[in-house]
Amino acid sequence: MVLGGQEADGTGCELSGRDAAMDSALESLYGKRGGAGGTSRDRSAGLGASAPSVARWLGDIRTYFPSSVVQVMQRDAIDRLGLATLLLEPEMLEAIEPDVHLVGTLLSLNKAMPETTKETARAVVRKVVEDLEKRLATRTRATLTGALDRSAKINRPRHHDIDWNRTIAANLKNYLPEHRTVVPERLIGYGRAAQSVKKEVILCIDQSGSMAASVVYASVFGAVLASMRSISTRLVVFDTAVVDLTDQLDDPVDVLFGTQLGGGTDINRALAYCQSQITRPADTVVVLISDLYEGGIRNEMLKRVAAMKASGVQFVTLLALSDEGAPAYDREHAAALAGLGAPAFACTPDLFPDVMAAAIEKRPLPIPDKETHQ
Repeated sequence: MVLGGQEADGTGCELSGRDAAMDSALESLYGKRGGAGGTSRDRSAGLGASAPSVARWLGDIRTYFPSSVVQVMQRDAIDRLGLATLLLEPEMLEAIEPDVHLVGTLLSLNKAMPETTKETARAVVRKVVEDLEKRLATRTRATLTGALDRSAKINRPRHHDIDWNRTIAANLKNYLPEHRTVVPERLIGYGRAAQSVKKEVILCIDQSGSMAASVVYASVFGAVLASMRSISTRLVVFDTAVVDLTDQLDDPVDVLFGTQLGGGTDINRALAYCQSQITRPADTVVVLISDLYEGGIRNEMLKRVAAMKASGVQFVTLLALSDEGAPAYDREHAAALAGLGAPAFACTPDLFPDVMAAAIEKRPLPIPDKETHQ
């Protein structure tokens, strides 16, 4: 469908009614100043400088376009027209369609937000968080519960708990050619993860501005993991400083408002803190979520990762935890981590439970795309 009623469209048709209204909404965001004589640089704000006019426009696009398109247009309006500061207005927040990217923008504005807006902003963030929990929590708990059960191996399993692949592999020496069968002397089975069988998970999250969506998803997953009694979860965020938000994991909204997006990056300092919290290396999974642009001491960072892995820690490096795929990242650091046996790759939220399950079971990680890691 082609919208537009000016001479540039070449159709000679004039729009009316709903079509004209849709065209007006698009023109406000994507149109050029000065008609046909304008240049590509002459982007017109079209929405004015006041929050009420923006709020009306937000209402219009929600009327005329599906939610997925509305979210794209909102992001374009914030980027193209410099509307981020208008998100500090309560009436605009009430009109906007919440999504992960909007949450990231609100978090970056957190410190500048007036008191009159904070409750509205928290309501917007809570709606997104609750939607994400509904989408992700059930599968995450089921996947990780199964992984915990399988990781608790026992040598006198009941029949339905026998791990046949491991049992056969352990008893190949007892193969009887004449009977074409293996006689198992030792059965290996899955245990049932008791309360005493725990895994320690440390989520170490880069809160630089480019990692906004990853911070949102990681906070939601952190809350889900913390709700599982068989997993002890710690959530750490960092820029050039390190903040432990573990005591707020019962409410991911509190976790998100405890972050401060932007600033520098000191991965080495963050890993030093995480390393100091490890008490049972063989039962610990450390997940570093970062684009790996290190502002600290590179060699020390790599030494810490090597030391953790040597002690038995399962170390996972995610360049992003988001729907968009691999971001810009430091390829040299990614290659160095791969050399230590910790390949760096981008991970979608839907794949994250499988990555964690593999780490818990100490099996190869399900890396989604060979071209997005080193």
